[in-house]
Amino acid sequence: MFELRPLPYDHPDARELTEQAQTYYVEIYGGRDDDPLAAAEFAPPHGGFVIGYLDGVPAAMGGWLFTPELGREQVAQIRRMFVVGSARRRGLAQAVLAHLEADATKYGARTMILATGQPQVEAIALYRKHGYADIAPFGYYAAADLVVCLGKELGDLNRPMDRPAAAGPAGPAPAAAPG
Repeated sequence: MFELRPLPYDHPDARELTEQAQTYYVEIYGGRDDDPLAAAEFAPPHGGFVIGYLDGVPAAMGGWLFTPELGREQVAQIRRMFVVGSARRRGLAQAVLAHLEADATKYGARTMILATGQPQVEAIALYRKHGYADIAPFGYYAAADLVVCLGKELGDLNRPMDRPAAAGPAGPAPAAAPG
């Protein structure tokens, strides 16, 4: 059985899952994700964090937070989406994503954005399947060679977000491990 529990980002299970995610980033990027995040950033009403338990064991996590520095108060950013390797391909990421979108919408988000990396092919496919489209690079990893930035308008959860006219492709820019 899979259960989602809203918990703080500094919960022990979140710390353990984050460490597993960091190990994964080292494997695929050659280094840890060094983008600093604080538990308070994920606290309602400015954000949210959820841990997914598969048969009582922490197996997935994800969070969102508002990103007003991008110039739009209703823009929420997905952060720390991760599913442990042994639990992948079971729909857990889809369940976490749906929860994050609904939760952010409840607090007034109109747009959801995220940054990931080219090596995370399965994650990119998941986001695209759920209506996310390329947007201009943003945030901590905006200049990273492998960054892929995606976004979606939440008003119509089946319609991808339009790319800003002046943005151009979210192509290569210096490498790091997006989180």
